Amino acid sequence: MAYLTLFFTAFISATLLPSSSEVVLTAMVTKGEYLLWLLWLSATVGNVLGSCVNYWLGTQVIRFKDRKWFPVSQASIDKAAERFEKYGVYSLLLAWLPIIGDPLTVVGGIFKVRWWTFLWLVTLGKGARYLLVLAFAVGLDKLL
Repeated sequence: MAYLTLFFTAFISATLLPSSSEVVLTAMVTKGEYLLWLLWLSATVGNVLGSCVNYWLGTQVIRFKDRKWFPVSQASIDKAAERFEKYGVYSLLLAWLPIIGDPLTVVGGIFKVRWWTFLWLVTLGKGARYLLVLAFAVGLDKLL
């Protein structure tokens, strides 16, 4: 049940809703009752799947851009496209960052990044982030 809790916390953390899966992960590591690799897997998979929801939302939301109620102007969309092209698809490796990470995954959907490219880049970045959280929580010498 604890792994599932971490999974859902990480999932919610990856959407545009606020949550802090790193705190939950660190608390579970500190408790010392759980397998580190399963903690890492639960957090990573949950967080990546949350980003996949953002990607899907990005693919859907752009079809409403011509509606009066749409909250983002065409100028803002064009500016986001320019930045995304400037920094490239590899900016998705930064999807783990606070504040900019979640919107990056939505932008990936808006600009229709190839699905497998999106999935690999986001998984690599988020998996590395949770590995670092584990390393700080237990100490690098104990992790390896």
